[in-house]
Amino acid sequence: MADTADTADTADTADTAHTPHPEADWWRQAVVYQIYPRSFADSDGDGIGNIAGVTAKVPYLKSLGVDAVWLSPFYPSALADGGYDVDDYRDVDPKLGTLQEFDEMSAKLHEAGIRLIVDIVPNHSSNRHVWFQEALAAEPGSKARDRYVFRDGLGPDGDQPPSDWVSHFGGSAWTRVPDGQWYLHLFAPEQPDFDWSNPEVREDFRTTLRFWSDRGVDGFRVDVAHGLAKDLSEPLRSMPAIPEMDLVQDGSNPLFDRDEVHTIFSEWREVFNEYDPPRAAVAEAWVPTARRTLYARPTELGQAFNFDLLRADWDLEGFRKSITENLAESASTGASSTWVLSNHDVIRHRTRYALPQGIGLRGLDEWLLSDGHDPHPDDATGLRRATASTLLLLALPGSMYLYQGEELGLREVPDIPRDQLADPIWLRTGNQLKGRDGCRVPLPWSADRRAGGGSSFGFGGGGAHLPQPDWFGQFAVESEDADPDSVLNLYRRALKLRRELRGAETLEWVDDAAVLRFRRPGGWEVVTNFGTIPAPLPAGEVLVASSPITGDQLPGDTTVWLRTS
Repeated sequence: MADTADTADTADTADTAHTPHPEADWWRQAVVYQIYPRSFADSDGDGIGNIAGVTAKVPYLKSLGVDAVWLSPFYPSALADGGYDVDDYRDVDPKLGTLQEFDEMSAKLHEAGIRLIVDIVPNHSSNRHVWFQEALAAEPGSKARDRYVFRDGLGPDGDQPPSDWVSHFGGSAWTRVPDGQWYLHLFAPEQPDFDWSNPEVREDFRTTLRFWSDRGVDGFRVDVAHGLAKDLSEPLRSMPAIPEMDLVQDGSNPLFDRDEVHTIFSEWREVFNEYDPPRAAVAEAWVPTARRTLYARPTELGQAFNFDLLRADWDLEGFRKSITENLAESASTGASSTWVLSNHDVIRHRTRYALPQGIGLRGLDEWLLSDGHDPHPDDATGLRRATASTLLLLALPGSMYLYQGEELGLREVPDIPRDQLADPIWLRTGNQLKGRDGCRVPLPWSADRRAGGGSSFGFGGGGAHLPQPDWFGQFAVESEDADPDSVLNLYRRALKLRRELRGAETLEWVDDAAVLRFRRPGGWEVVTNFGTIPAPLPAGEVLVASSPITGDQLPGDTTVWLRTS
């Protein structure tokens, strides 16, 4: 197995095997850039981003200054859910490239000093996966069906679902097959759930982890990590609707965040530790902080996404509370904190901060249904708060996860025509929720829509799989690269400084009622003014600021890094 720490044959190599790799903890304070490959860069003009497109943009990623790339699903898929319906976990979708092109991309990233994290989707496969096709062809009670969750229906004819569980995308979580049984899918019907009590499922995923690790992958982002273990004992417990996932408090929910899931990830950690350096991992687990850090223990995945700030208002006390709680919980378990403001599942944070405080999830859904017209976003405020929040989080101990396009200051695209929406949420909710397409629109690379002979702002030689608005050109990489005051160049300055300044994973709060203020080891201080009026600027050399600073005042909605010693 390539790159592994095998059992040593001599005393000298045995001693070496017990010496931690000097880069074993690279992920603890890494800046990780999420690439949604179908929307990043298209090298062949078919309107879909691909692996070769990522390879071509490695110089851009290097100039940005990120430590790692997280590649969202690139596996063969019918795209029932944006690639999270996986046909084959150990291959590349032919529409996106080949395994050889994946290896070339990995090599180019590593040559540039950039690590590679890939998405793994263990809660469910696609309905085209060879195992599920075998299950459909097999009889009830067969070993093929035992890999998934098949049950007889209720009612005299078995024509009612086995339970009242509801899909996360709307509608029943059960679909009936021709022989009368039903299968479980907590997401789309094209995404049947695995039964993780089945040893064959567990062993096959360990094989998949080794397959990609042997190809040089440095880590894994684990999709729906809190959903693998389920209470499937009969009779199935009634649960009229899947509750808000972050309200599950104690591991008692039949479908999410069950204590048994940690046995699975302990087994995964054994696989990760076969490699030198050990492979890293981060859990997508929509659970409270105290439960989330269980996934991030060193004996399991090492990190779990902190999603608190994806839904938080721009509020000093709210940010202080989240930062304090997450740093304390991570320290108590030996984990590394994570910070994130945008990803492929949520409205971009520049737009969230442009909308009224307290709008909430329901309000955001209604705003999308209005095509972004009601209420009208205050975009100037959104930009100030977006850059201030990013600069604040980049200064914290732990890892920062960036989502493609946020370094350009991209806004959400709320007015995609209904007949071009691709997210299954739109249809599954009866056109009540527009879904996540607005943050997945392909990136603009050129200010000219027809650059390169296409019509997609340099995304590719053809069009784009989701429509790009005309205003995208002003956010193009080409436009911002030449502007020293652009959001792109702010990110570049901040990431360069972060590499120079980051040290111990600690901070010291400074009491100041007007601002959020803390010190980091090495003589630098971070101050964020959450208010709308200027606040006194502490003494020190300004290293980087999210808004222009003149004199001794820190403008509202602004973060500054200062050298104080």
